[in-house]
Amino acid sequence: MEASPSSASIHGSWIHQNVFRRSPLPYSMANNSQLSFSSSLVANPLSSMLNFSSKHAILRVGQSPRLDKVDGYNSLVGVISMGMLAPRKFMKKRKKVEEFKDAADETKQKSWRKLMNEIEDTGSASTVLRRQRTDDQSLPRDMVLGTLNRFKQMKKWNYVSEILEWLRAQSWWDFSEMDYLMLITAYGKIGDFNKAERILSFMNKKGYVPSVVSHTALMEAYGKGRRYNNAEAIFRRMQSSGPEPSAVTYQIILKILVEGNKFKEAEEVFETLLDKEKSPLKPDQKMYHMMIYMYKKAGSYEKARKLFALMTERGIKQSTVTYNSLMSFETDYKEVSKIYDQMQRAGLQPDVVSYALLINAYGKARREEEALAVFEEMLDAGIRPTNKSYNILLDAFAISGMVEQARTVFKSMRRDRYTPDICSYTTMLSAYVNASDMEGAENFFKRLKQDGLRPNVVTYGTLMKGYAKQKLQMNKRRLTNL
Repeated sequence: MEASPSSASIHGSWIHQNVFRRSPLPYSMANNSQLSFSSSLVANPLSSMLNFSSKHAILRVGQSPRLDKVDGYNSLVGVISMGMLAPRKFMKKRKKVEEFKDAADETKQKSWRKLMNEIEDTGSASTVLRRQRTDDQSLPRDMVLGTLNRFKQMKKWNYVSEILEWLRAQSWWDFSEMDYLMLITAYGKIGDFNKAERILSFMNKKGYVPSVVSHTALMEAYGKGRRYNNAEAIFRRMQSSGPEPSAVTYQIILKILVEGNKFKEAEEVFETLLDKEKSPLKPDQKMYHMMIYMYKKAGSYEKARKLFALMTERGIKQSTVTYNSLMSFETDYKEVSKIYDQMQRAGLQPDVVSYALLINAYGKARREEEALAVFEEMLDAGIRPTNKSYNILLDAFAISGMVEQARTVFKSMRRDRYTPDICSYTTMLSAYVNASDMEGAENFFKRLKQDGLRPNVVTYGTLMKGYAKQKLQMNKRRLTNL
């Protein structure tokens, strides 16, 4: 490595130990290229040991050095934020290459897609399917099943239930036990326990053997409808008299009990599964995640940690979701950062939630440089940010009144085809307020209304805070002049 009195590249053990805070992170370069430091950094105290120039420097994202402000402006944040508007991988539209077996298959596929679009547009599946029938002819079975399966994949259970109810009334369709099971499952997913009860009762009258699928669906319907005691009663009945609960049943009952704040009952169910002698099955990753989430909800961090360690002991594979659950417990950015590093050392790739949690931790600690560097890492990894993650980054700059950086983030939201919501506008407004720029705040408030948004109580509260702060500053000035 060559170094001269005029320039040096950030590299070597001294820099890693003394400049970078988060050594375990892999190297990453902002904006898919090496990060150039501006010559203004020469004025920084770090230049007593290293002189920065326009030469490229490798930056470990998420461990950017906290450089002092030069003339009231943080140079590193300014340099990094210049890349915010650069095009990203996820923005590129991929051209779909459609393959068909032959002309007949092409016609068939396009016709089916048109039908799907019509259902989405009209909001009524039965109306569109009824129009498809000609001369009282039955609809092709593969088309009906394909439509049902597609809506099932999309988790649009309201369409699934509507189509199946319509098919029940059709003489040309042989409504089978599998159809009933799918129908009761659909009602379970949308939380319509009255209709789920009706279907289960009808299946019993028809002589169908009690099924774990139908009972789990009814249990889920009660849970979605916040009838937690009814859901637990179904589960206990399944345990005592059958049908035997499946892994999915246990996943769902744990979720229901946790949502209903029945923590003791959830813990009892889970402890039974942990007992190798009594347990009917081995608890899976999803069950561990639900229990870690429960301990977070209950504020029992130590129990969550023990459960995390138990996953390794029992040979349960840990995932990004596992680490995200632990990160969500912490408020100290150092602890969040440690868990994030641990996740990467385990060979797991952070997802949008991981990045959002880390950005939020840095933002709350007023470490804007690190927050932005992590956001850049997320973009460069090709991960599309969510509206929430943009708002978190926006908040990181707003807290410190960094208006220009907040404006850059706000512009980036539109570039990434997100429409800023009232939360985004209110956060942007708070950036002006925290910068004591009430003229800018007032102009932005006018823009908010011009853009068709309705200010809420938080928006007005932010503006009122600005006026109160302005009045306090005026009074202080008056006292000083006396």
